[in-house]
Amino acid sequence: MTAFRVGVMFDRSWDPAGLPAFAREAEALGADDLWVVEDLGWNGGISAAAVALAATGRMRVGLGIAPAPLRSPALLAMEVATLARVFPGRLVAGIGHGVREWMRQAGVAPRSPLSLLEEALTAVRGLLRGERVTMDGRELRIDGVELVHPPAEDAVPPVIAGVVSPKSLELAGRAAQGTLVAEGHGPEDLRAVRAAAERGGAGVDHTITVFTFLGVGDAAAPALRDAVAGHAQWLGRDESATFAAGGTAAAAVAALHALGEAGAQTVVLRICGPEPLVQLRAVMRALGRGEDVRHGRLHDSTAAPSPVGRRSAG
Repeated sequence: MTAFRVGVMFDRSWDPAGLPAFAREAEALGADDLWVVEDLGWNGGISAAAVALAATGRMRVGLGIAPAPLRSPALLAMEVATLARVFPGRLVAGIGHGVREWMRQAGVAPRSPLSLLEEALTAVRGLLRGERVTMDGRELRIDGVELVHPPAEDAVPPVIAGVVSPKSLELAGRAAQGTLVAEGHGPEDLRAVRAAAERGGAGVDHTITVFTFLGVGDAAAPALRDAVAGHAQWLGRDESATFAAGGTAAAAVAALHALGEAGAQTVVLRICGPEPLVQLRAVMRALGRGEDVRHGRLHDSTAAPSPVGRRSAG
């Protein structure tokens, strides 16, 4: 079977006060990644990533995603570089369009979302490599900005694009080091994502990370159904065509393996329903991954409650 990283999302609906404990428990269960989100009005992505990194010692932390219209690329690169200096090799920076409605609410909607995202990806990547960046683009103007403390040369965080539409997927292949795929997309979608990235110029080192809803056990089933229904509406597809991993732990793991076989290097679980850490433990055991629960580090209750609302990826 194809190997893939297993990540877990700290859902936007959970109280951020519970993030440190959740991150430690997820790490003890053997999760490879913890992914934080930045949606308007919920949590700050960089601050959440810093909290998760500081609370753990091994896990990689992913930012999924920073909306390009909402963040200056210079400031975003400064923030990412600071984390990369303190926690080398443990960060992935996701950048996307942001939800158009939310960007309008914040007063930052660009004239050309495609141009802005490509220019932002290019600028942030250059700054993180320690380059002096000047850009006179359609959306961005940058005049000789250079980081004083860029990441170490061997620890520059990968910058990936969280996108959905065909033109944006091609852009990811052209301007980013990987593509972050929203919940609800299954194996056939991932093959199409890879093909679009390759049309944009992506090579074999271009990574694919996919978020997927997870609900293990009968108690999680109603929340999983609600999450899938809401996301199907946003994707504009039938619920039956909206991918999720549910049922028994074995059935969920089979779904995760299908994503890995379709080309996902990282599968990130967005857990629906009660006891998210208990569900994560069941999945990690079914995957045969290591865990620390026998030493008493895992508790059946968590500060992070389980309601999952509709989330629109960038």
